[in-house]
Amino acid sequence: MHEHSAHAEHVYTSAQRDSAAASSPVVASWRRCMTMHQLAPEDERAPLRVTDEEFRRAREQSGQLIASATEELDRLFTTVGRAGCCLLLTDRNGIALERRGAAGDDKEFHKLGLWTGSVWTEASIGTNGIGTALADERAVAIFRDQHFFCANTSLSCTTAPIRDHRGRVAAALDISTCREDVNEMTLTILTQTVRDAAMRIELNLFRSAFPSARFLMVPAGANSAAALLAVDRHDLVLGATRAARIALQLDDKRIAAGIPAADALHEAGVSQQEEIVEAEKAALLRALSRTSGNVSQAAVALGISRATLHRKMKKFDLH
Repeated sequence: MHEHSAHAEHVYTSAQRDSAAASSPVVASWRRCMTMHQLAPEDERAPLRVTDEEFRRAREQSGQLIASATEELDRLFTTVGRAGCCLLLTDRNGIALERRGAAGDDKEFHKLGLWTGSVWTEASIGTNGIGTALADERAVAIFRDQHFFCANTSLSCTTAPIRDHRGRVAAALDISTCREDVNEMTLTILTQTVRDAAMRIELNLFRSAFPSARFLMVPAGANSAAALLAVDRHDLVLGATRAARIALQLDDKRIAAGIPAADALHEAGVSQQEEIVEAEKAALLRALSRTSGNVSQAAVALGISRATLHRKMKKFDLH
């Protein structure tokens, strides 16, 4: 019990201190827990749980998220499950919708509330990976005694938020473990693993939001893999991932107004006239490609005479 009271004392003094350390994300979270949520670190409590009906409704509302994440959760579990880790996928309200865990670890994780239907917000269970990632809208790792409640100090967890097709936080993906041999280096590796998995789920969600679109990768440095544009057959932007929005300074308003992908990618400088010429050239190339270069068949497909097609091929220097 002494360990618990020492932890509670540390939380109180750190939250009250006005120093550089006190401005850390963890201490900022401890302060929220005390002031906004009126929690006390020494309290013995498990996370709140939703009713069966609320759980069913939450899963229904996140149907597309679950579909986009299932394969990734299974793959991630084969990587970290045997190492005594549990996976949780929550919605934006911190409700655990999906879980993966080894049967041998179930008892311990169930006792801590790492189970479907539990609510892992800061308001429910204090500073924790999921609640703090959702509150700060960024990936976080909460190592043992960085948790707010004494009861959770055996836990190490790392969480990444998942954004929807408009860049808003829609969910969180978490890896938690109670293993005593977990150190900060192990947690760093798990953090990268969970962030990569969250990004892949995010891209699955994005692609499912625009089922008939083509996707363009935006050059965005280290973030390029996550920076995608969805474009229609006229090359107008239908949607953009958060990384693409940041790289190209796009928002809902600009996308709704209808912006050509070339303009979004700052490839402007081509006149309208040149665009029309390029479009005509592209149409001829497609027709010739589909007929393996047979000019007569391509002319029929385009609805023009063979002589006209020959003339246009000469004009565009297509041989």
